[in-house]
Amino acid sequence: MSQDPSAADTAAFSKIDSAVPHSARIWNYWLGGKDNYPVDEEAGDAFRQIFPGITDLARDSRAFLGRAVGHLAKEAGIRQFLDIGTGLPTADNTHEIAQRINPEARIVYIDNDPLVLAHAHALLTSTPEGVTDYVDADLYDPETVLREASRTLDFTQPVALTMMQVSGHIADYQQARSIIGSLMGALPSGSYFAFNDSVDTNQANAEATRLYNESGAAPYHLRSPEQLAGFFDGLELLEPGVVPLNEWRPEPGRSPGEVIALGGVARKP
Repeated sequence: MSQDPSAADTAAFSKIDSAVPHSARIWNYWLGGKDNYPVDEEAGDAFRQIFPGITDLARDSRAFLGRAVGHLAKEAGIRQFLDIGTGLPTADNTHEIAQRINPEARIVYIDNDPLVLAHAHALLTSTPEGVTDYVDADLYDPETVLREASRTLDFTQPVALTMMQVSGHIADYQQARSIIGSLMGALPSGSYFAFNDSVDTNQANAEATRLYNESGAAPYHLRSPEQLAGFFDGLELLEPGVVPLNEWRPEPGRSPGEVIALGGVARKP
């Protein structure tokens, strides 16, 4: 970040609206974090009252990220990560996982939420050999995302694009596919796409999401399993494919859970 951290934090905090619930802060609340406001807790509790499984979903998504990044950094040898929809920092962020395996890993986080920006200094830690950076950019503007990320990442070498519980913020499915296609299209052969999002097949989640979308928060759009699988078109899916989060290379002894969200990892030919 080019700004002085304290100045950037002050500017970011001035843009935060603590009267309207925000998805990043609600997600932080579900994960047990403290970076949220009473309005976020109220929205999170209302959601959880209708769909108690949302807390498990948040944790399962985080665990999936850890397994996916761990596999990519270790088995696939990926040293560059573009993490879109960063959210608020918590335990085992992408850079921590990747640099624990390969200290030379380079990570760029992308988000445009002012509270995330205010906490970016917590993310901007790195091993001496690697690099961690944060870019304040909008997912709807992939050209800016790629231009700014290219200041840190070498797009002539493989990059892993990660998007966890993010695509639902894009209302139009074809636009979401186009944005992801633009991002993956800029990455070289041998790059990877790691992705998960919620499905529309759980009635309680669908009803809770409907009411959440009426709260004044930025709407979220659940999609069918077929639509989520469509984000991987043209890529080579790793085993076991697009599956419930707990079934993607689970830790030993982990039992499958209810199908609430699907995830997968794929390689660009």
